[in-house]
Amino acid sequence: MRYVRCAAAVLTAVGLVTVLGSTATAAPAAGQDTAQSCGPVKLSGALPAPPAGMSVQQTVTIGEDCRPELGPVRYEPTSTAASSPARASAAAASVTRQLRSWNEMYDCCNIRMTGLYSTATWTVADGRISSATTTATQEWNREPWDAGWSLKAATDKKDCATDCPVVNHEADADFTYKGVFDITGEWYANTHHSSVGLNPDATAVCTFDVELRNTFIGWNWQRGCE
Repeated sequence: MRYVRCAAAVLTAVGLVTVLGSTATAAPAAGQDTAQSCGPVKLSGALPAPPAGMSVQQTVTIGEDCRPELGPVRYEPTSTAASSPARASAAAASVTRQLRSWNEMYDCCNIRMTGLYSTATWTVADGRISSATTTATQEWNREPWDAGWSLKAATDKKDCATDCPVVNHEADADFTYKGVFDITGEWYANTHHSSVGLNPDATAVCTFDVELRNTFIGWNWQRGCE
């Protein structure tokens, strides 16, 4: 989260600590330019899981007027084997599929600040999900001197594992920031939520949310599954 180039207008005429070292409710210092600060934002959206071998992704950007700008939904071939083709058994009685999702927040320099990722593998047979395994991981950007973003809390759960009509996987990650752009630790916090609904016909739906304590023009939310 390096705003040296992106947030130059915010840092003009005042010290870095003066600009970003106060809480979100503090009155701006005299002469402080807050034009690029957009305050708290909450974003939500859903994407249908693409066919095996494809990814679906979308970017939402904080625009010049501080309003979210929804980018197009893009379908692209996967560049890795993260999305495995549906595998049928020899008797064609069951099908196994794997799905990966990502929920990432980038700053105006397109540096990833925080991210939540999930993977689900499920086998379907006779109109039901015979087994399902899911995992969730988190990543965040650090700075020198043991500063930057930190993982505050995370959850990872699913409502069924064997012989299921459907499976719902939920993952959450709460991140806080304390570093060169805010020495108080009170200005920034990102909360990510990802949900994947697995169906017995080997289809799925990916749902995403992100809640940001403070934002700037140019920040962008990238979400997708493959």
